[in-house]
Amino acid sequence: MTVTDNESGTYEGFTAEERAAMKDHAQERKKAARRASREEKAAEAERDVLAKIAEMEDSDRIMAERVHAVIRATAPALEPRLWYGMPAYALDGKVVCHFQNAGKFKTRYATLGFSDVANLDEGTMWPVAFALTEVTPEVEERITALVKQAVS
Repeated sequence: MTVTDNESGTYEGFTAEERAAMKDHAQERKKAARRASREEKAAEAERDVLAKIAEMEDSDRIMAERVHAVIRATAPALEPRLWYGMPAYALDGKVVCHFQNAGKFKTRYATLGFSDVANLDEGTMWPVAFALTEVTPEVEERITALVKQAVS
């Protein structure tokens, strides 16, 4: 999502949303580096994720709350944390999946994305991001299956 709105189509820099995400990431790294016990850091990270979810617009917030609940119930070993200002879930410090609300980059739908750490390999090509417009019971089942596979 870089800005290339000039006539030559050349790169003009990062969008405001991208700069904000990078700033969020820098703050997250500073916060994680502070000395505290593992339990204190985990509790603070959970609070940060829930606070970020609470800031979202209604439809995104409702979906993020459901995604958070499904992931926490399905894979308790995944640790919630912020990643570029988005709710994410990590295993051994590496992000496995994240929720990107539609408002984050002004897109028409939210996404549930998986990193290369996720064990979703299927042949020579497989999806790693899923568009979300609503979290129904069927969607919750699909998220559950994907998260279980991702951490297996």
